[in-house]
Amino acid sequence: MAVERPIIGTDLDDLRRDDSRGIPNSDVADAPVRPSLDQALAGLDALDRSGGSARATLAQRTWRSTWPKLIAFGLILLVWQIAVWAHWKPYVLQSPATAGRELWNQLGTSLFWQAVWVTAQQALIGYTLVVVIGGVVGTAVARIPVLRAGIGALITGMQTLPSVLWYPLAVMVFGVTWRAIILMMVLGAAPSVANGFISGIDQVPPGLLRAGRILGARGVSLERHVVLPAAFPSILGGLKQGWAFAWHALLAGEFLILVNPLSLGGRTVGAETQGTYGVVVAMMIVIVFIGIMVDVAFSRVTTSVRRRYGLIDASAG
Repeated sequence: MAVERPIIGTDLDDLRRDDSRGIPNSDVADAPVRPSLDQALAGLDALDRSGGSARATLAQRTWRSTWPKLIAFGLILLVWQIAVWAHWKPYVLQSPATAGRELWNQLGTSLFWQAVWVTAQQALIGYTLVVVIGGVVGTAVARIPVLRAGIGALITGMQTLPSVLWYPLAVMVFGVTWRAIILMMVLGAAPSVANGFISGIDQVPPGLLRAGRILGARGVSLERHVVLPAAFPSILGGLKQGWAFAWHALLAGEFLILVNPLSLGGRTVGAETQGTYGVVVAMMIVIVFIGIMVDVAFSRVTTSVRRRYGLIDASAG
């Protein structure tokens, strides 16, 4: 009768050496043993290499996300410089070097940073209202069928309107004040946030809702602890889109309403009126840069949330 010996903890050479204990070589399943041990060793080697590959992945991921932006930036500068060399409207179009010097000069003035602060304050106040109003309306529409039937299509219709179309209404309601700009932001961006909430809540699996009710979650507790966390990836997409619309509406309001000439929009319009086109380009660069930085922050948060929820491969760069 063949004696069975455990594989784990047994040296492979002991299993293969000549029988010195009364166990014939033929009883040792040589073919099945070798793949098992080889696979185990391969797995240990893979684990040993995982730390280094993770460190390499961080550098590779950073490079993969950086080089396309650098190439795009270089192409923009090249096209810009070619237009300058072609003398296309030279009284308006400054060279990249001239615009860079003007931007550097602006960075050294207190008026520039005051303009950034004024615009940032309005952006924070307006976007907070956009998130609160859009979130409440979106949750209510998603959970109450009567509201969905009544205003669901209206929300989508409002989302398609350009933010500048709210300018006459905002001025009629609040006059030429900063409140009119905030109203433009809310009307222009809240529908996007609301649609993000509606889409996310609609995608919550019914089984998850049943499980929450079985565990005793009802009403506000169900929405807070089950529905909103499950819908959060889609909600985050709506928040990102809402920021883009809010930023557009804010700058449009600063260009049109001119409440504070010290804002970024006010300084841009003032420079255009005075014919200092270098300042105009410098302000445009700053506005684009702020928008890119916020978009990068949203993208990083979105990727982290989607990875946590298992919506993307955790090992993917």
